[in-house]
Amino acid sequence: MARCEVCGNEYDKAFKVEMGGETHIFDSFECAIHALAPSCSHCGCRIVGHGVEKNDVFFCCAHCAAQEGVEELKDRAS
Repeated sequence: MARCEVCGNEYDKAFKVEMGGETHIFDSFECAIHALAPSCSHCGCRIVGHGVEKNDVFFCCAHCAAQEGVEELKDRAS
């Protein structure tokens, strides 16, 4: 049994994620997302999909990027 680093639950199906040279242990994807997923620089939501970025600043979508003045990012090609 391993203990989730976010919620503290001991679970026989816990899993490890290696990221940035560190190993993390979680009992659910929800806890992994809470701990590791980047946040949108505009609205603050966790970016679970690809998102968009410019100059190492992450956004969940092109709309949020545009709200911060980054107009050239698009969610899809025309």
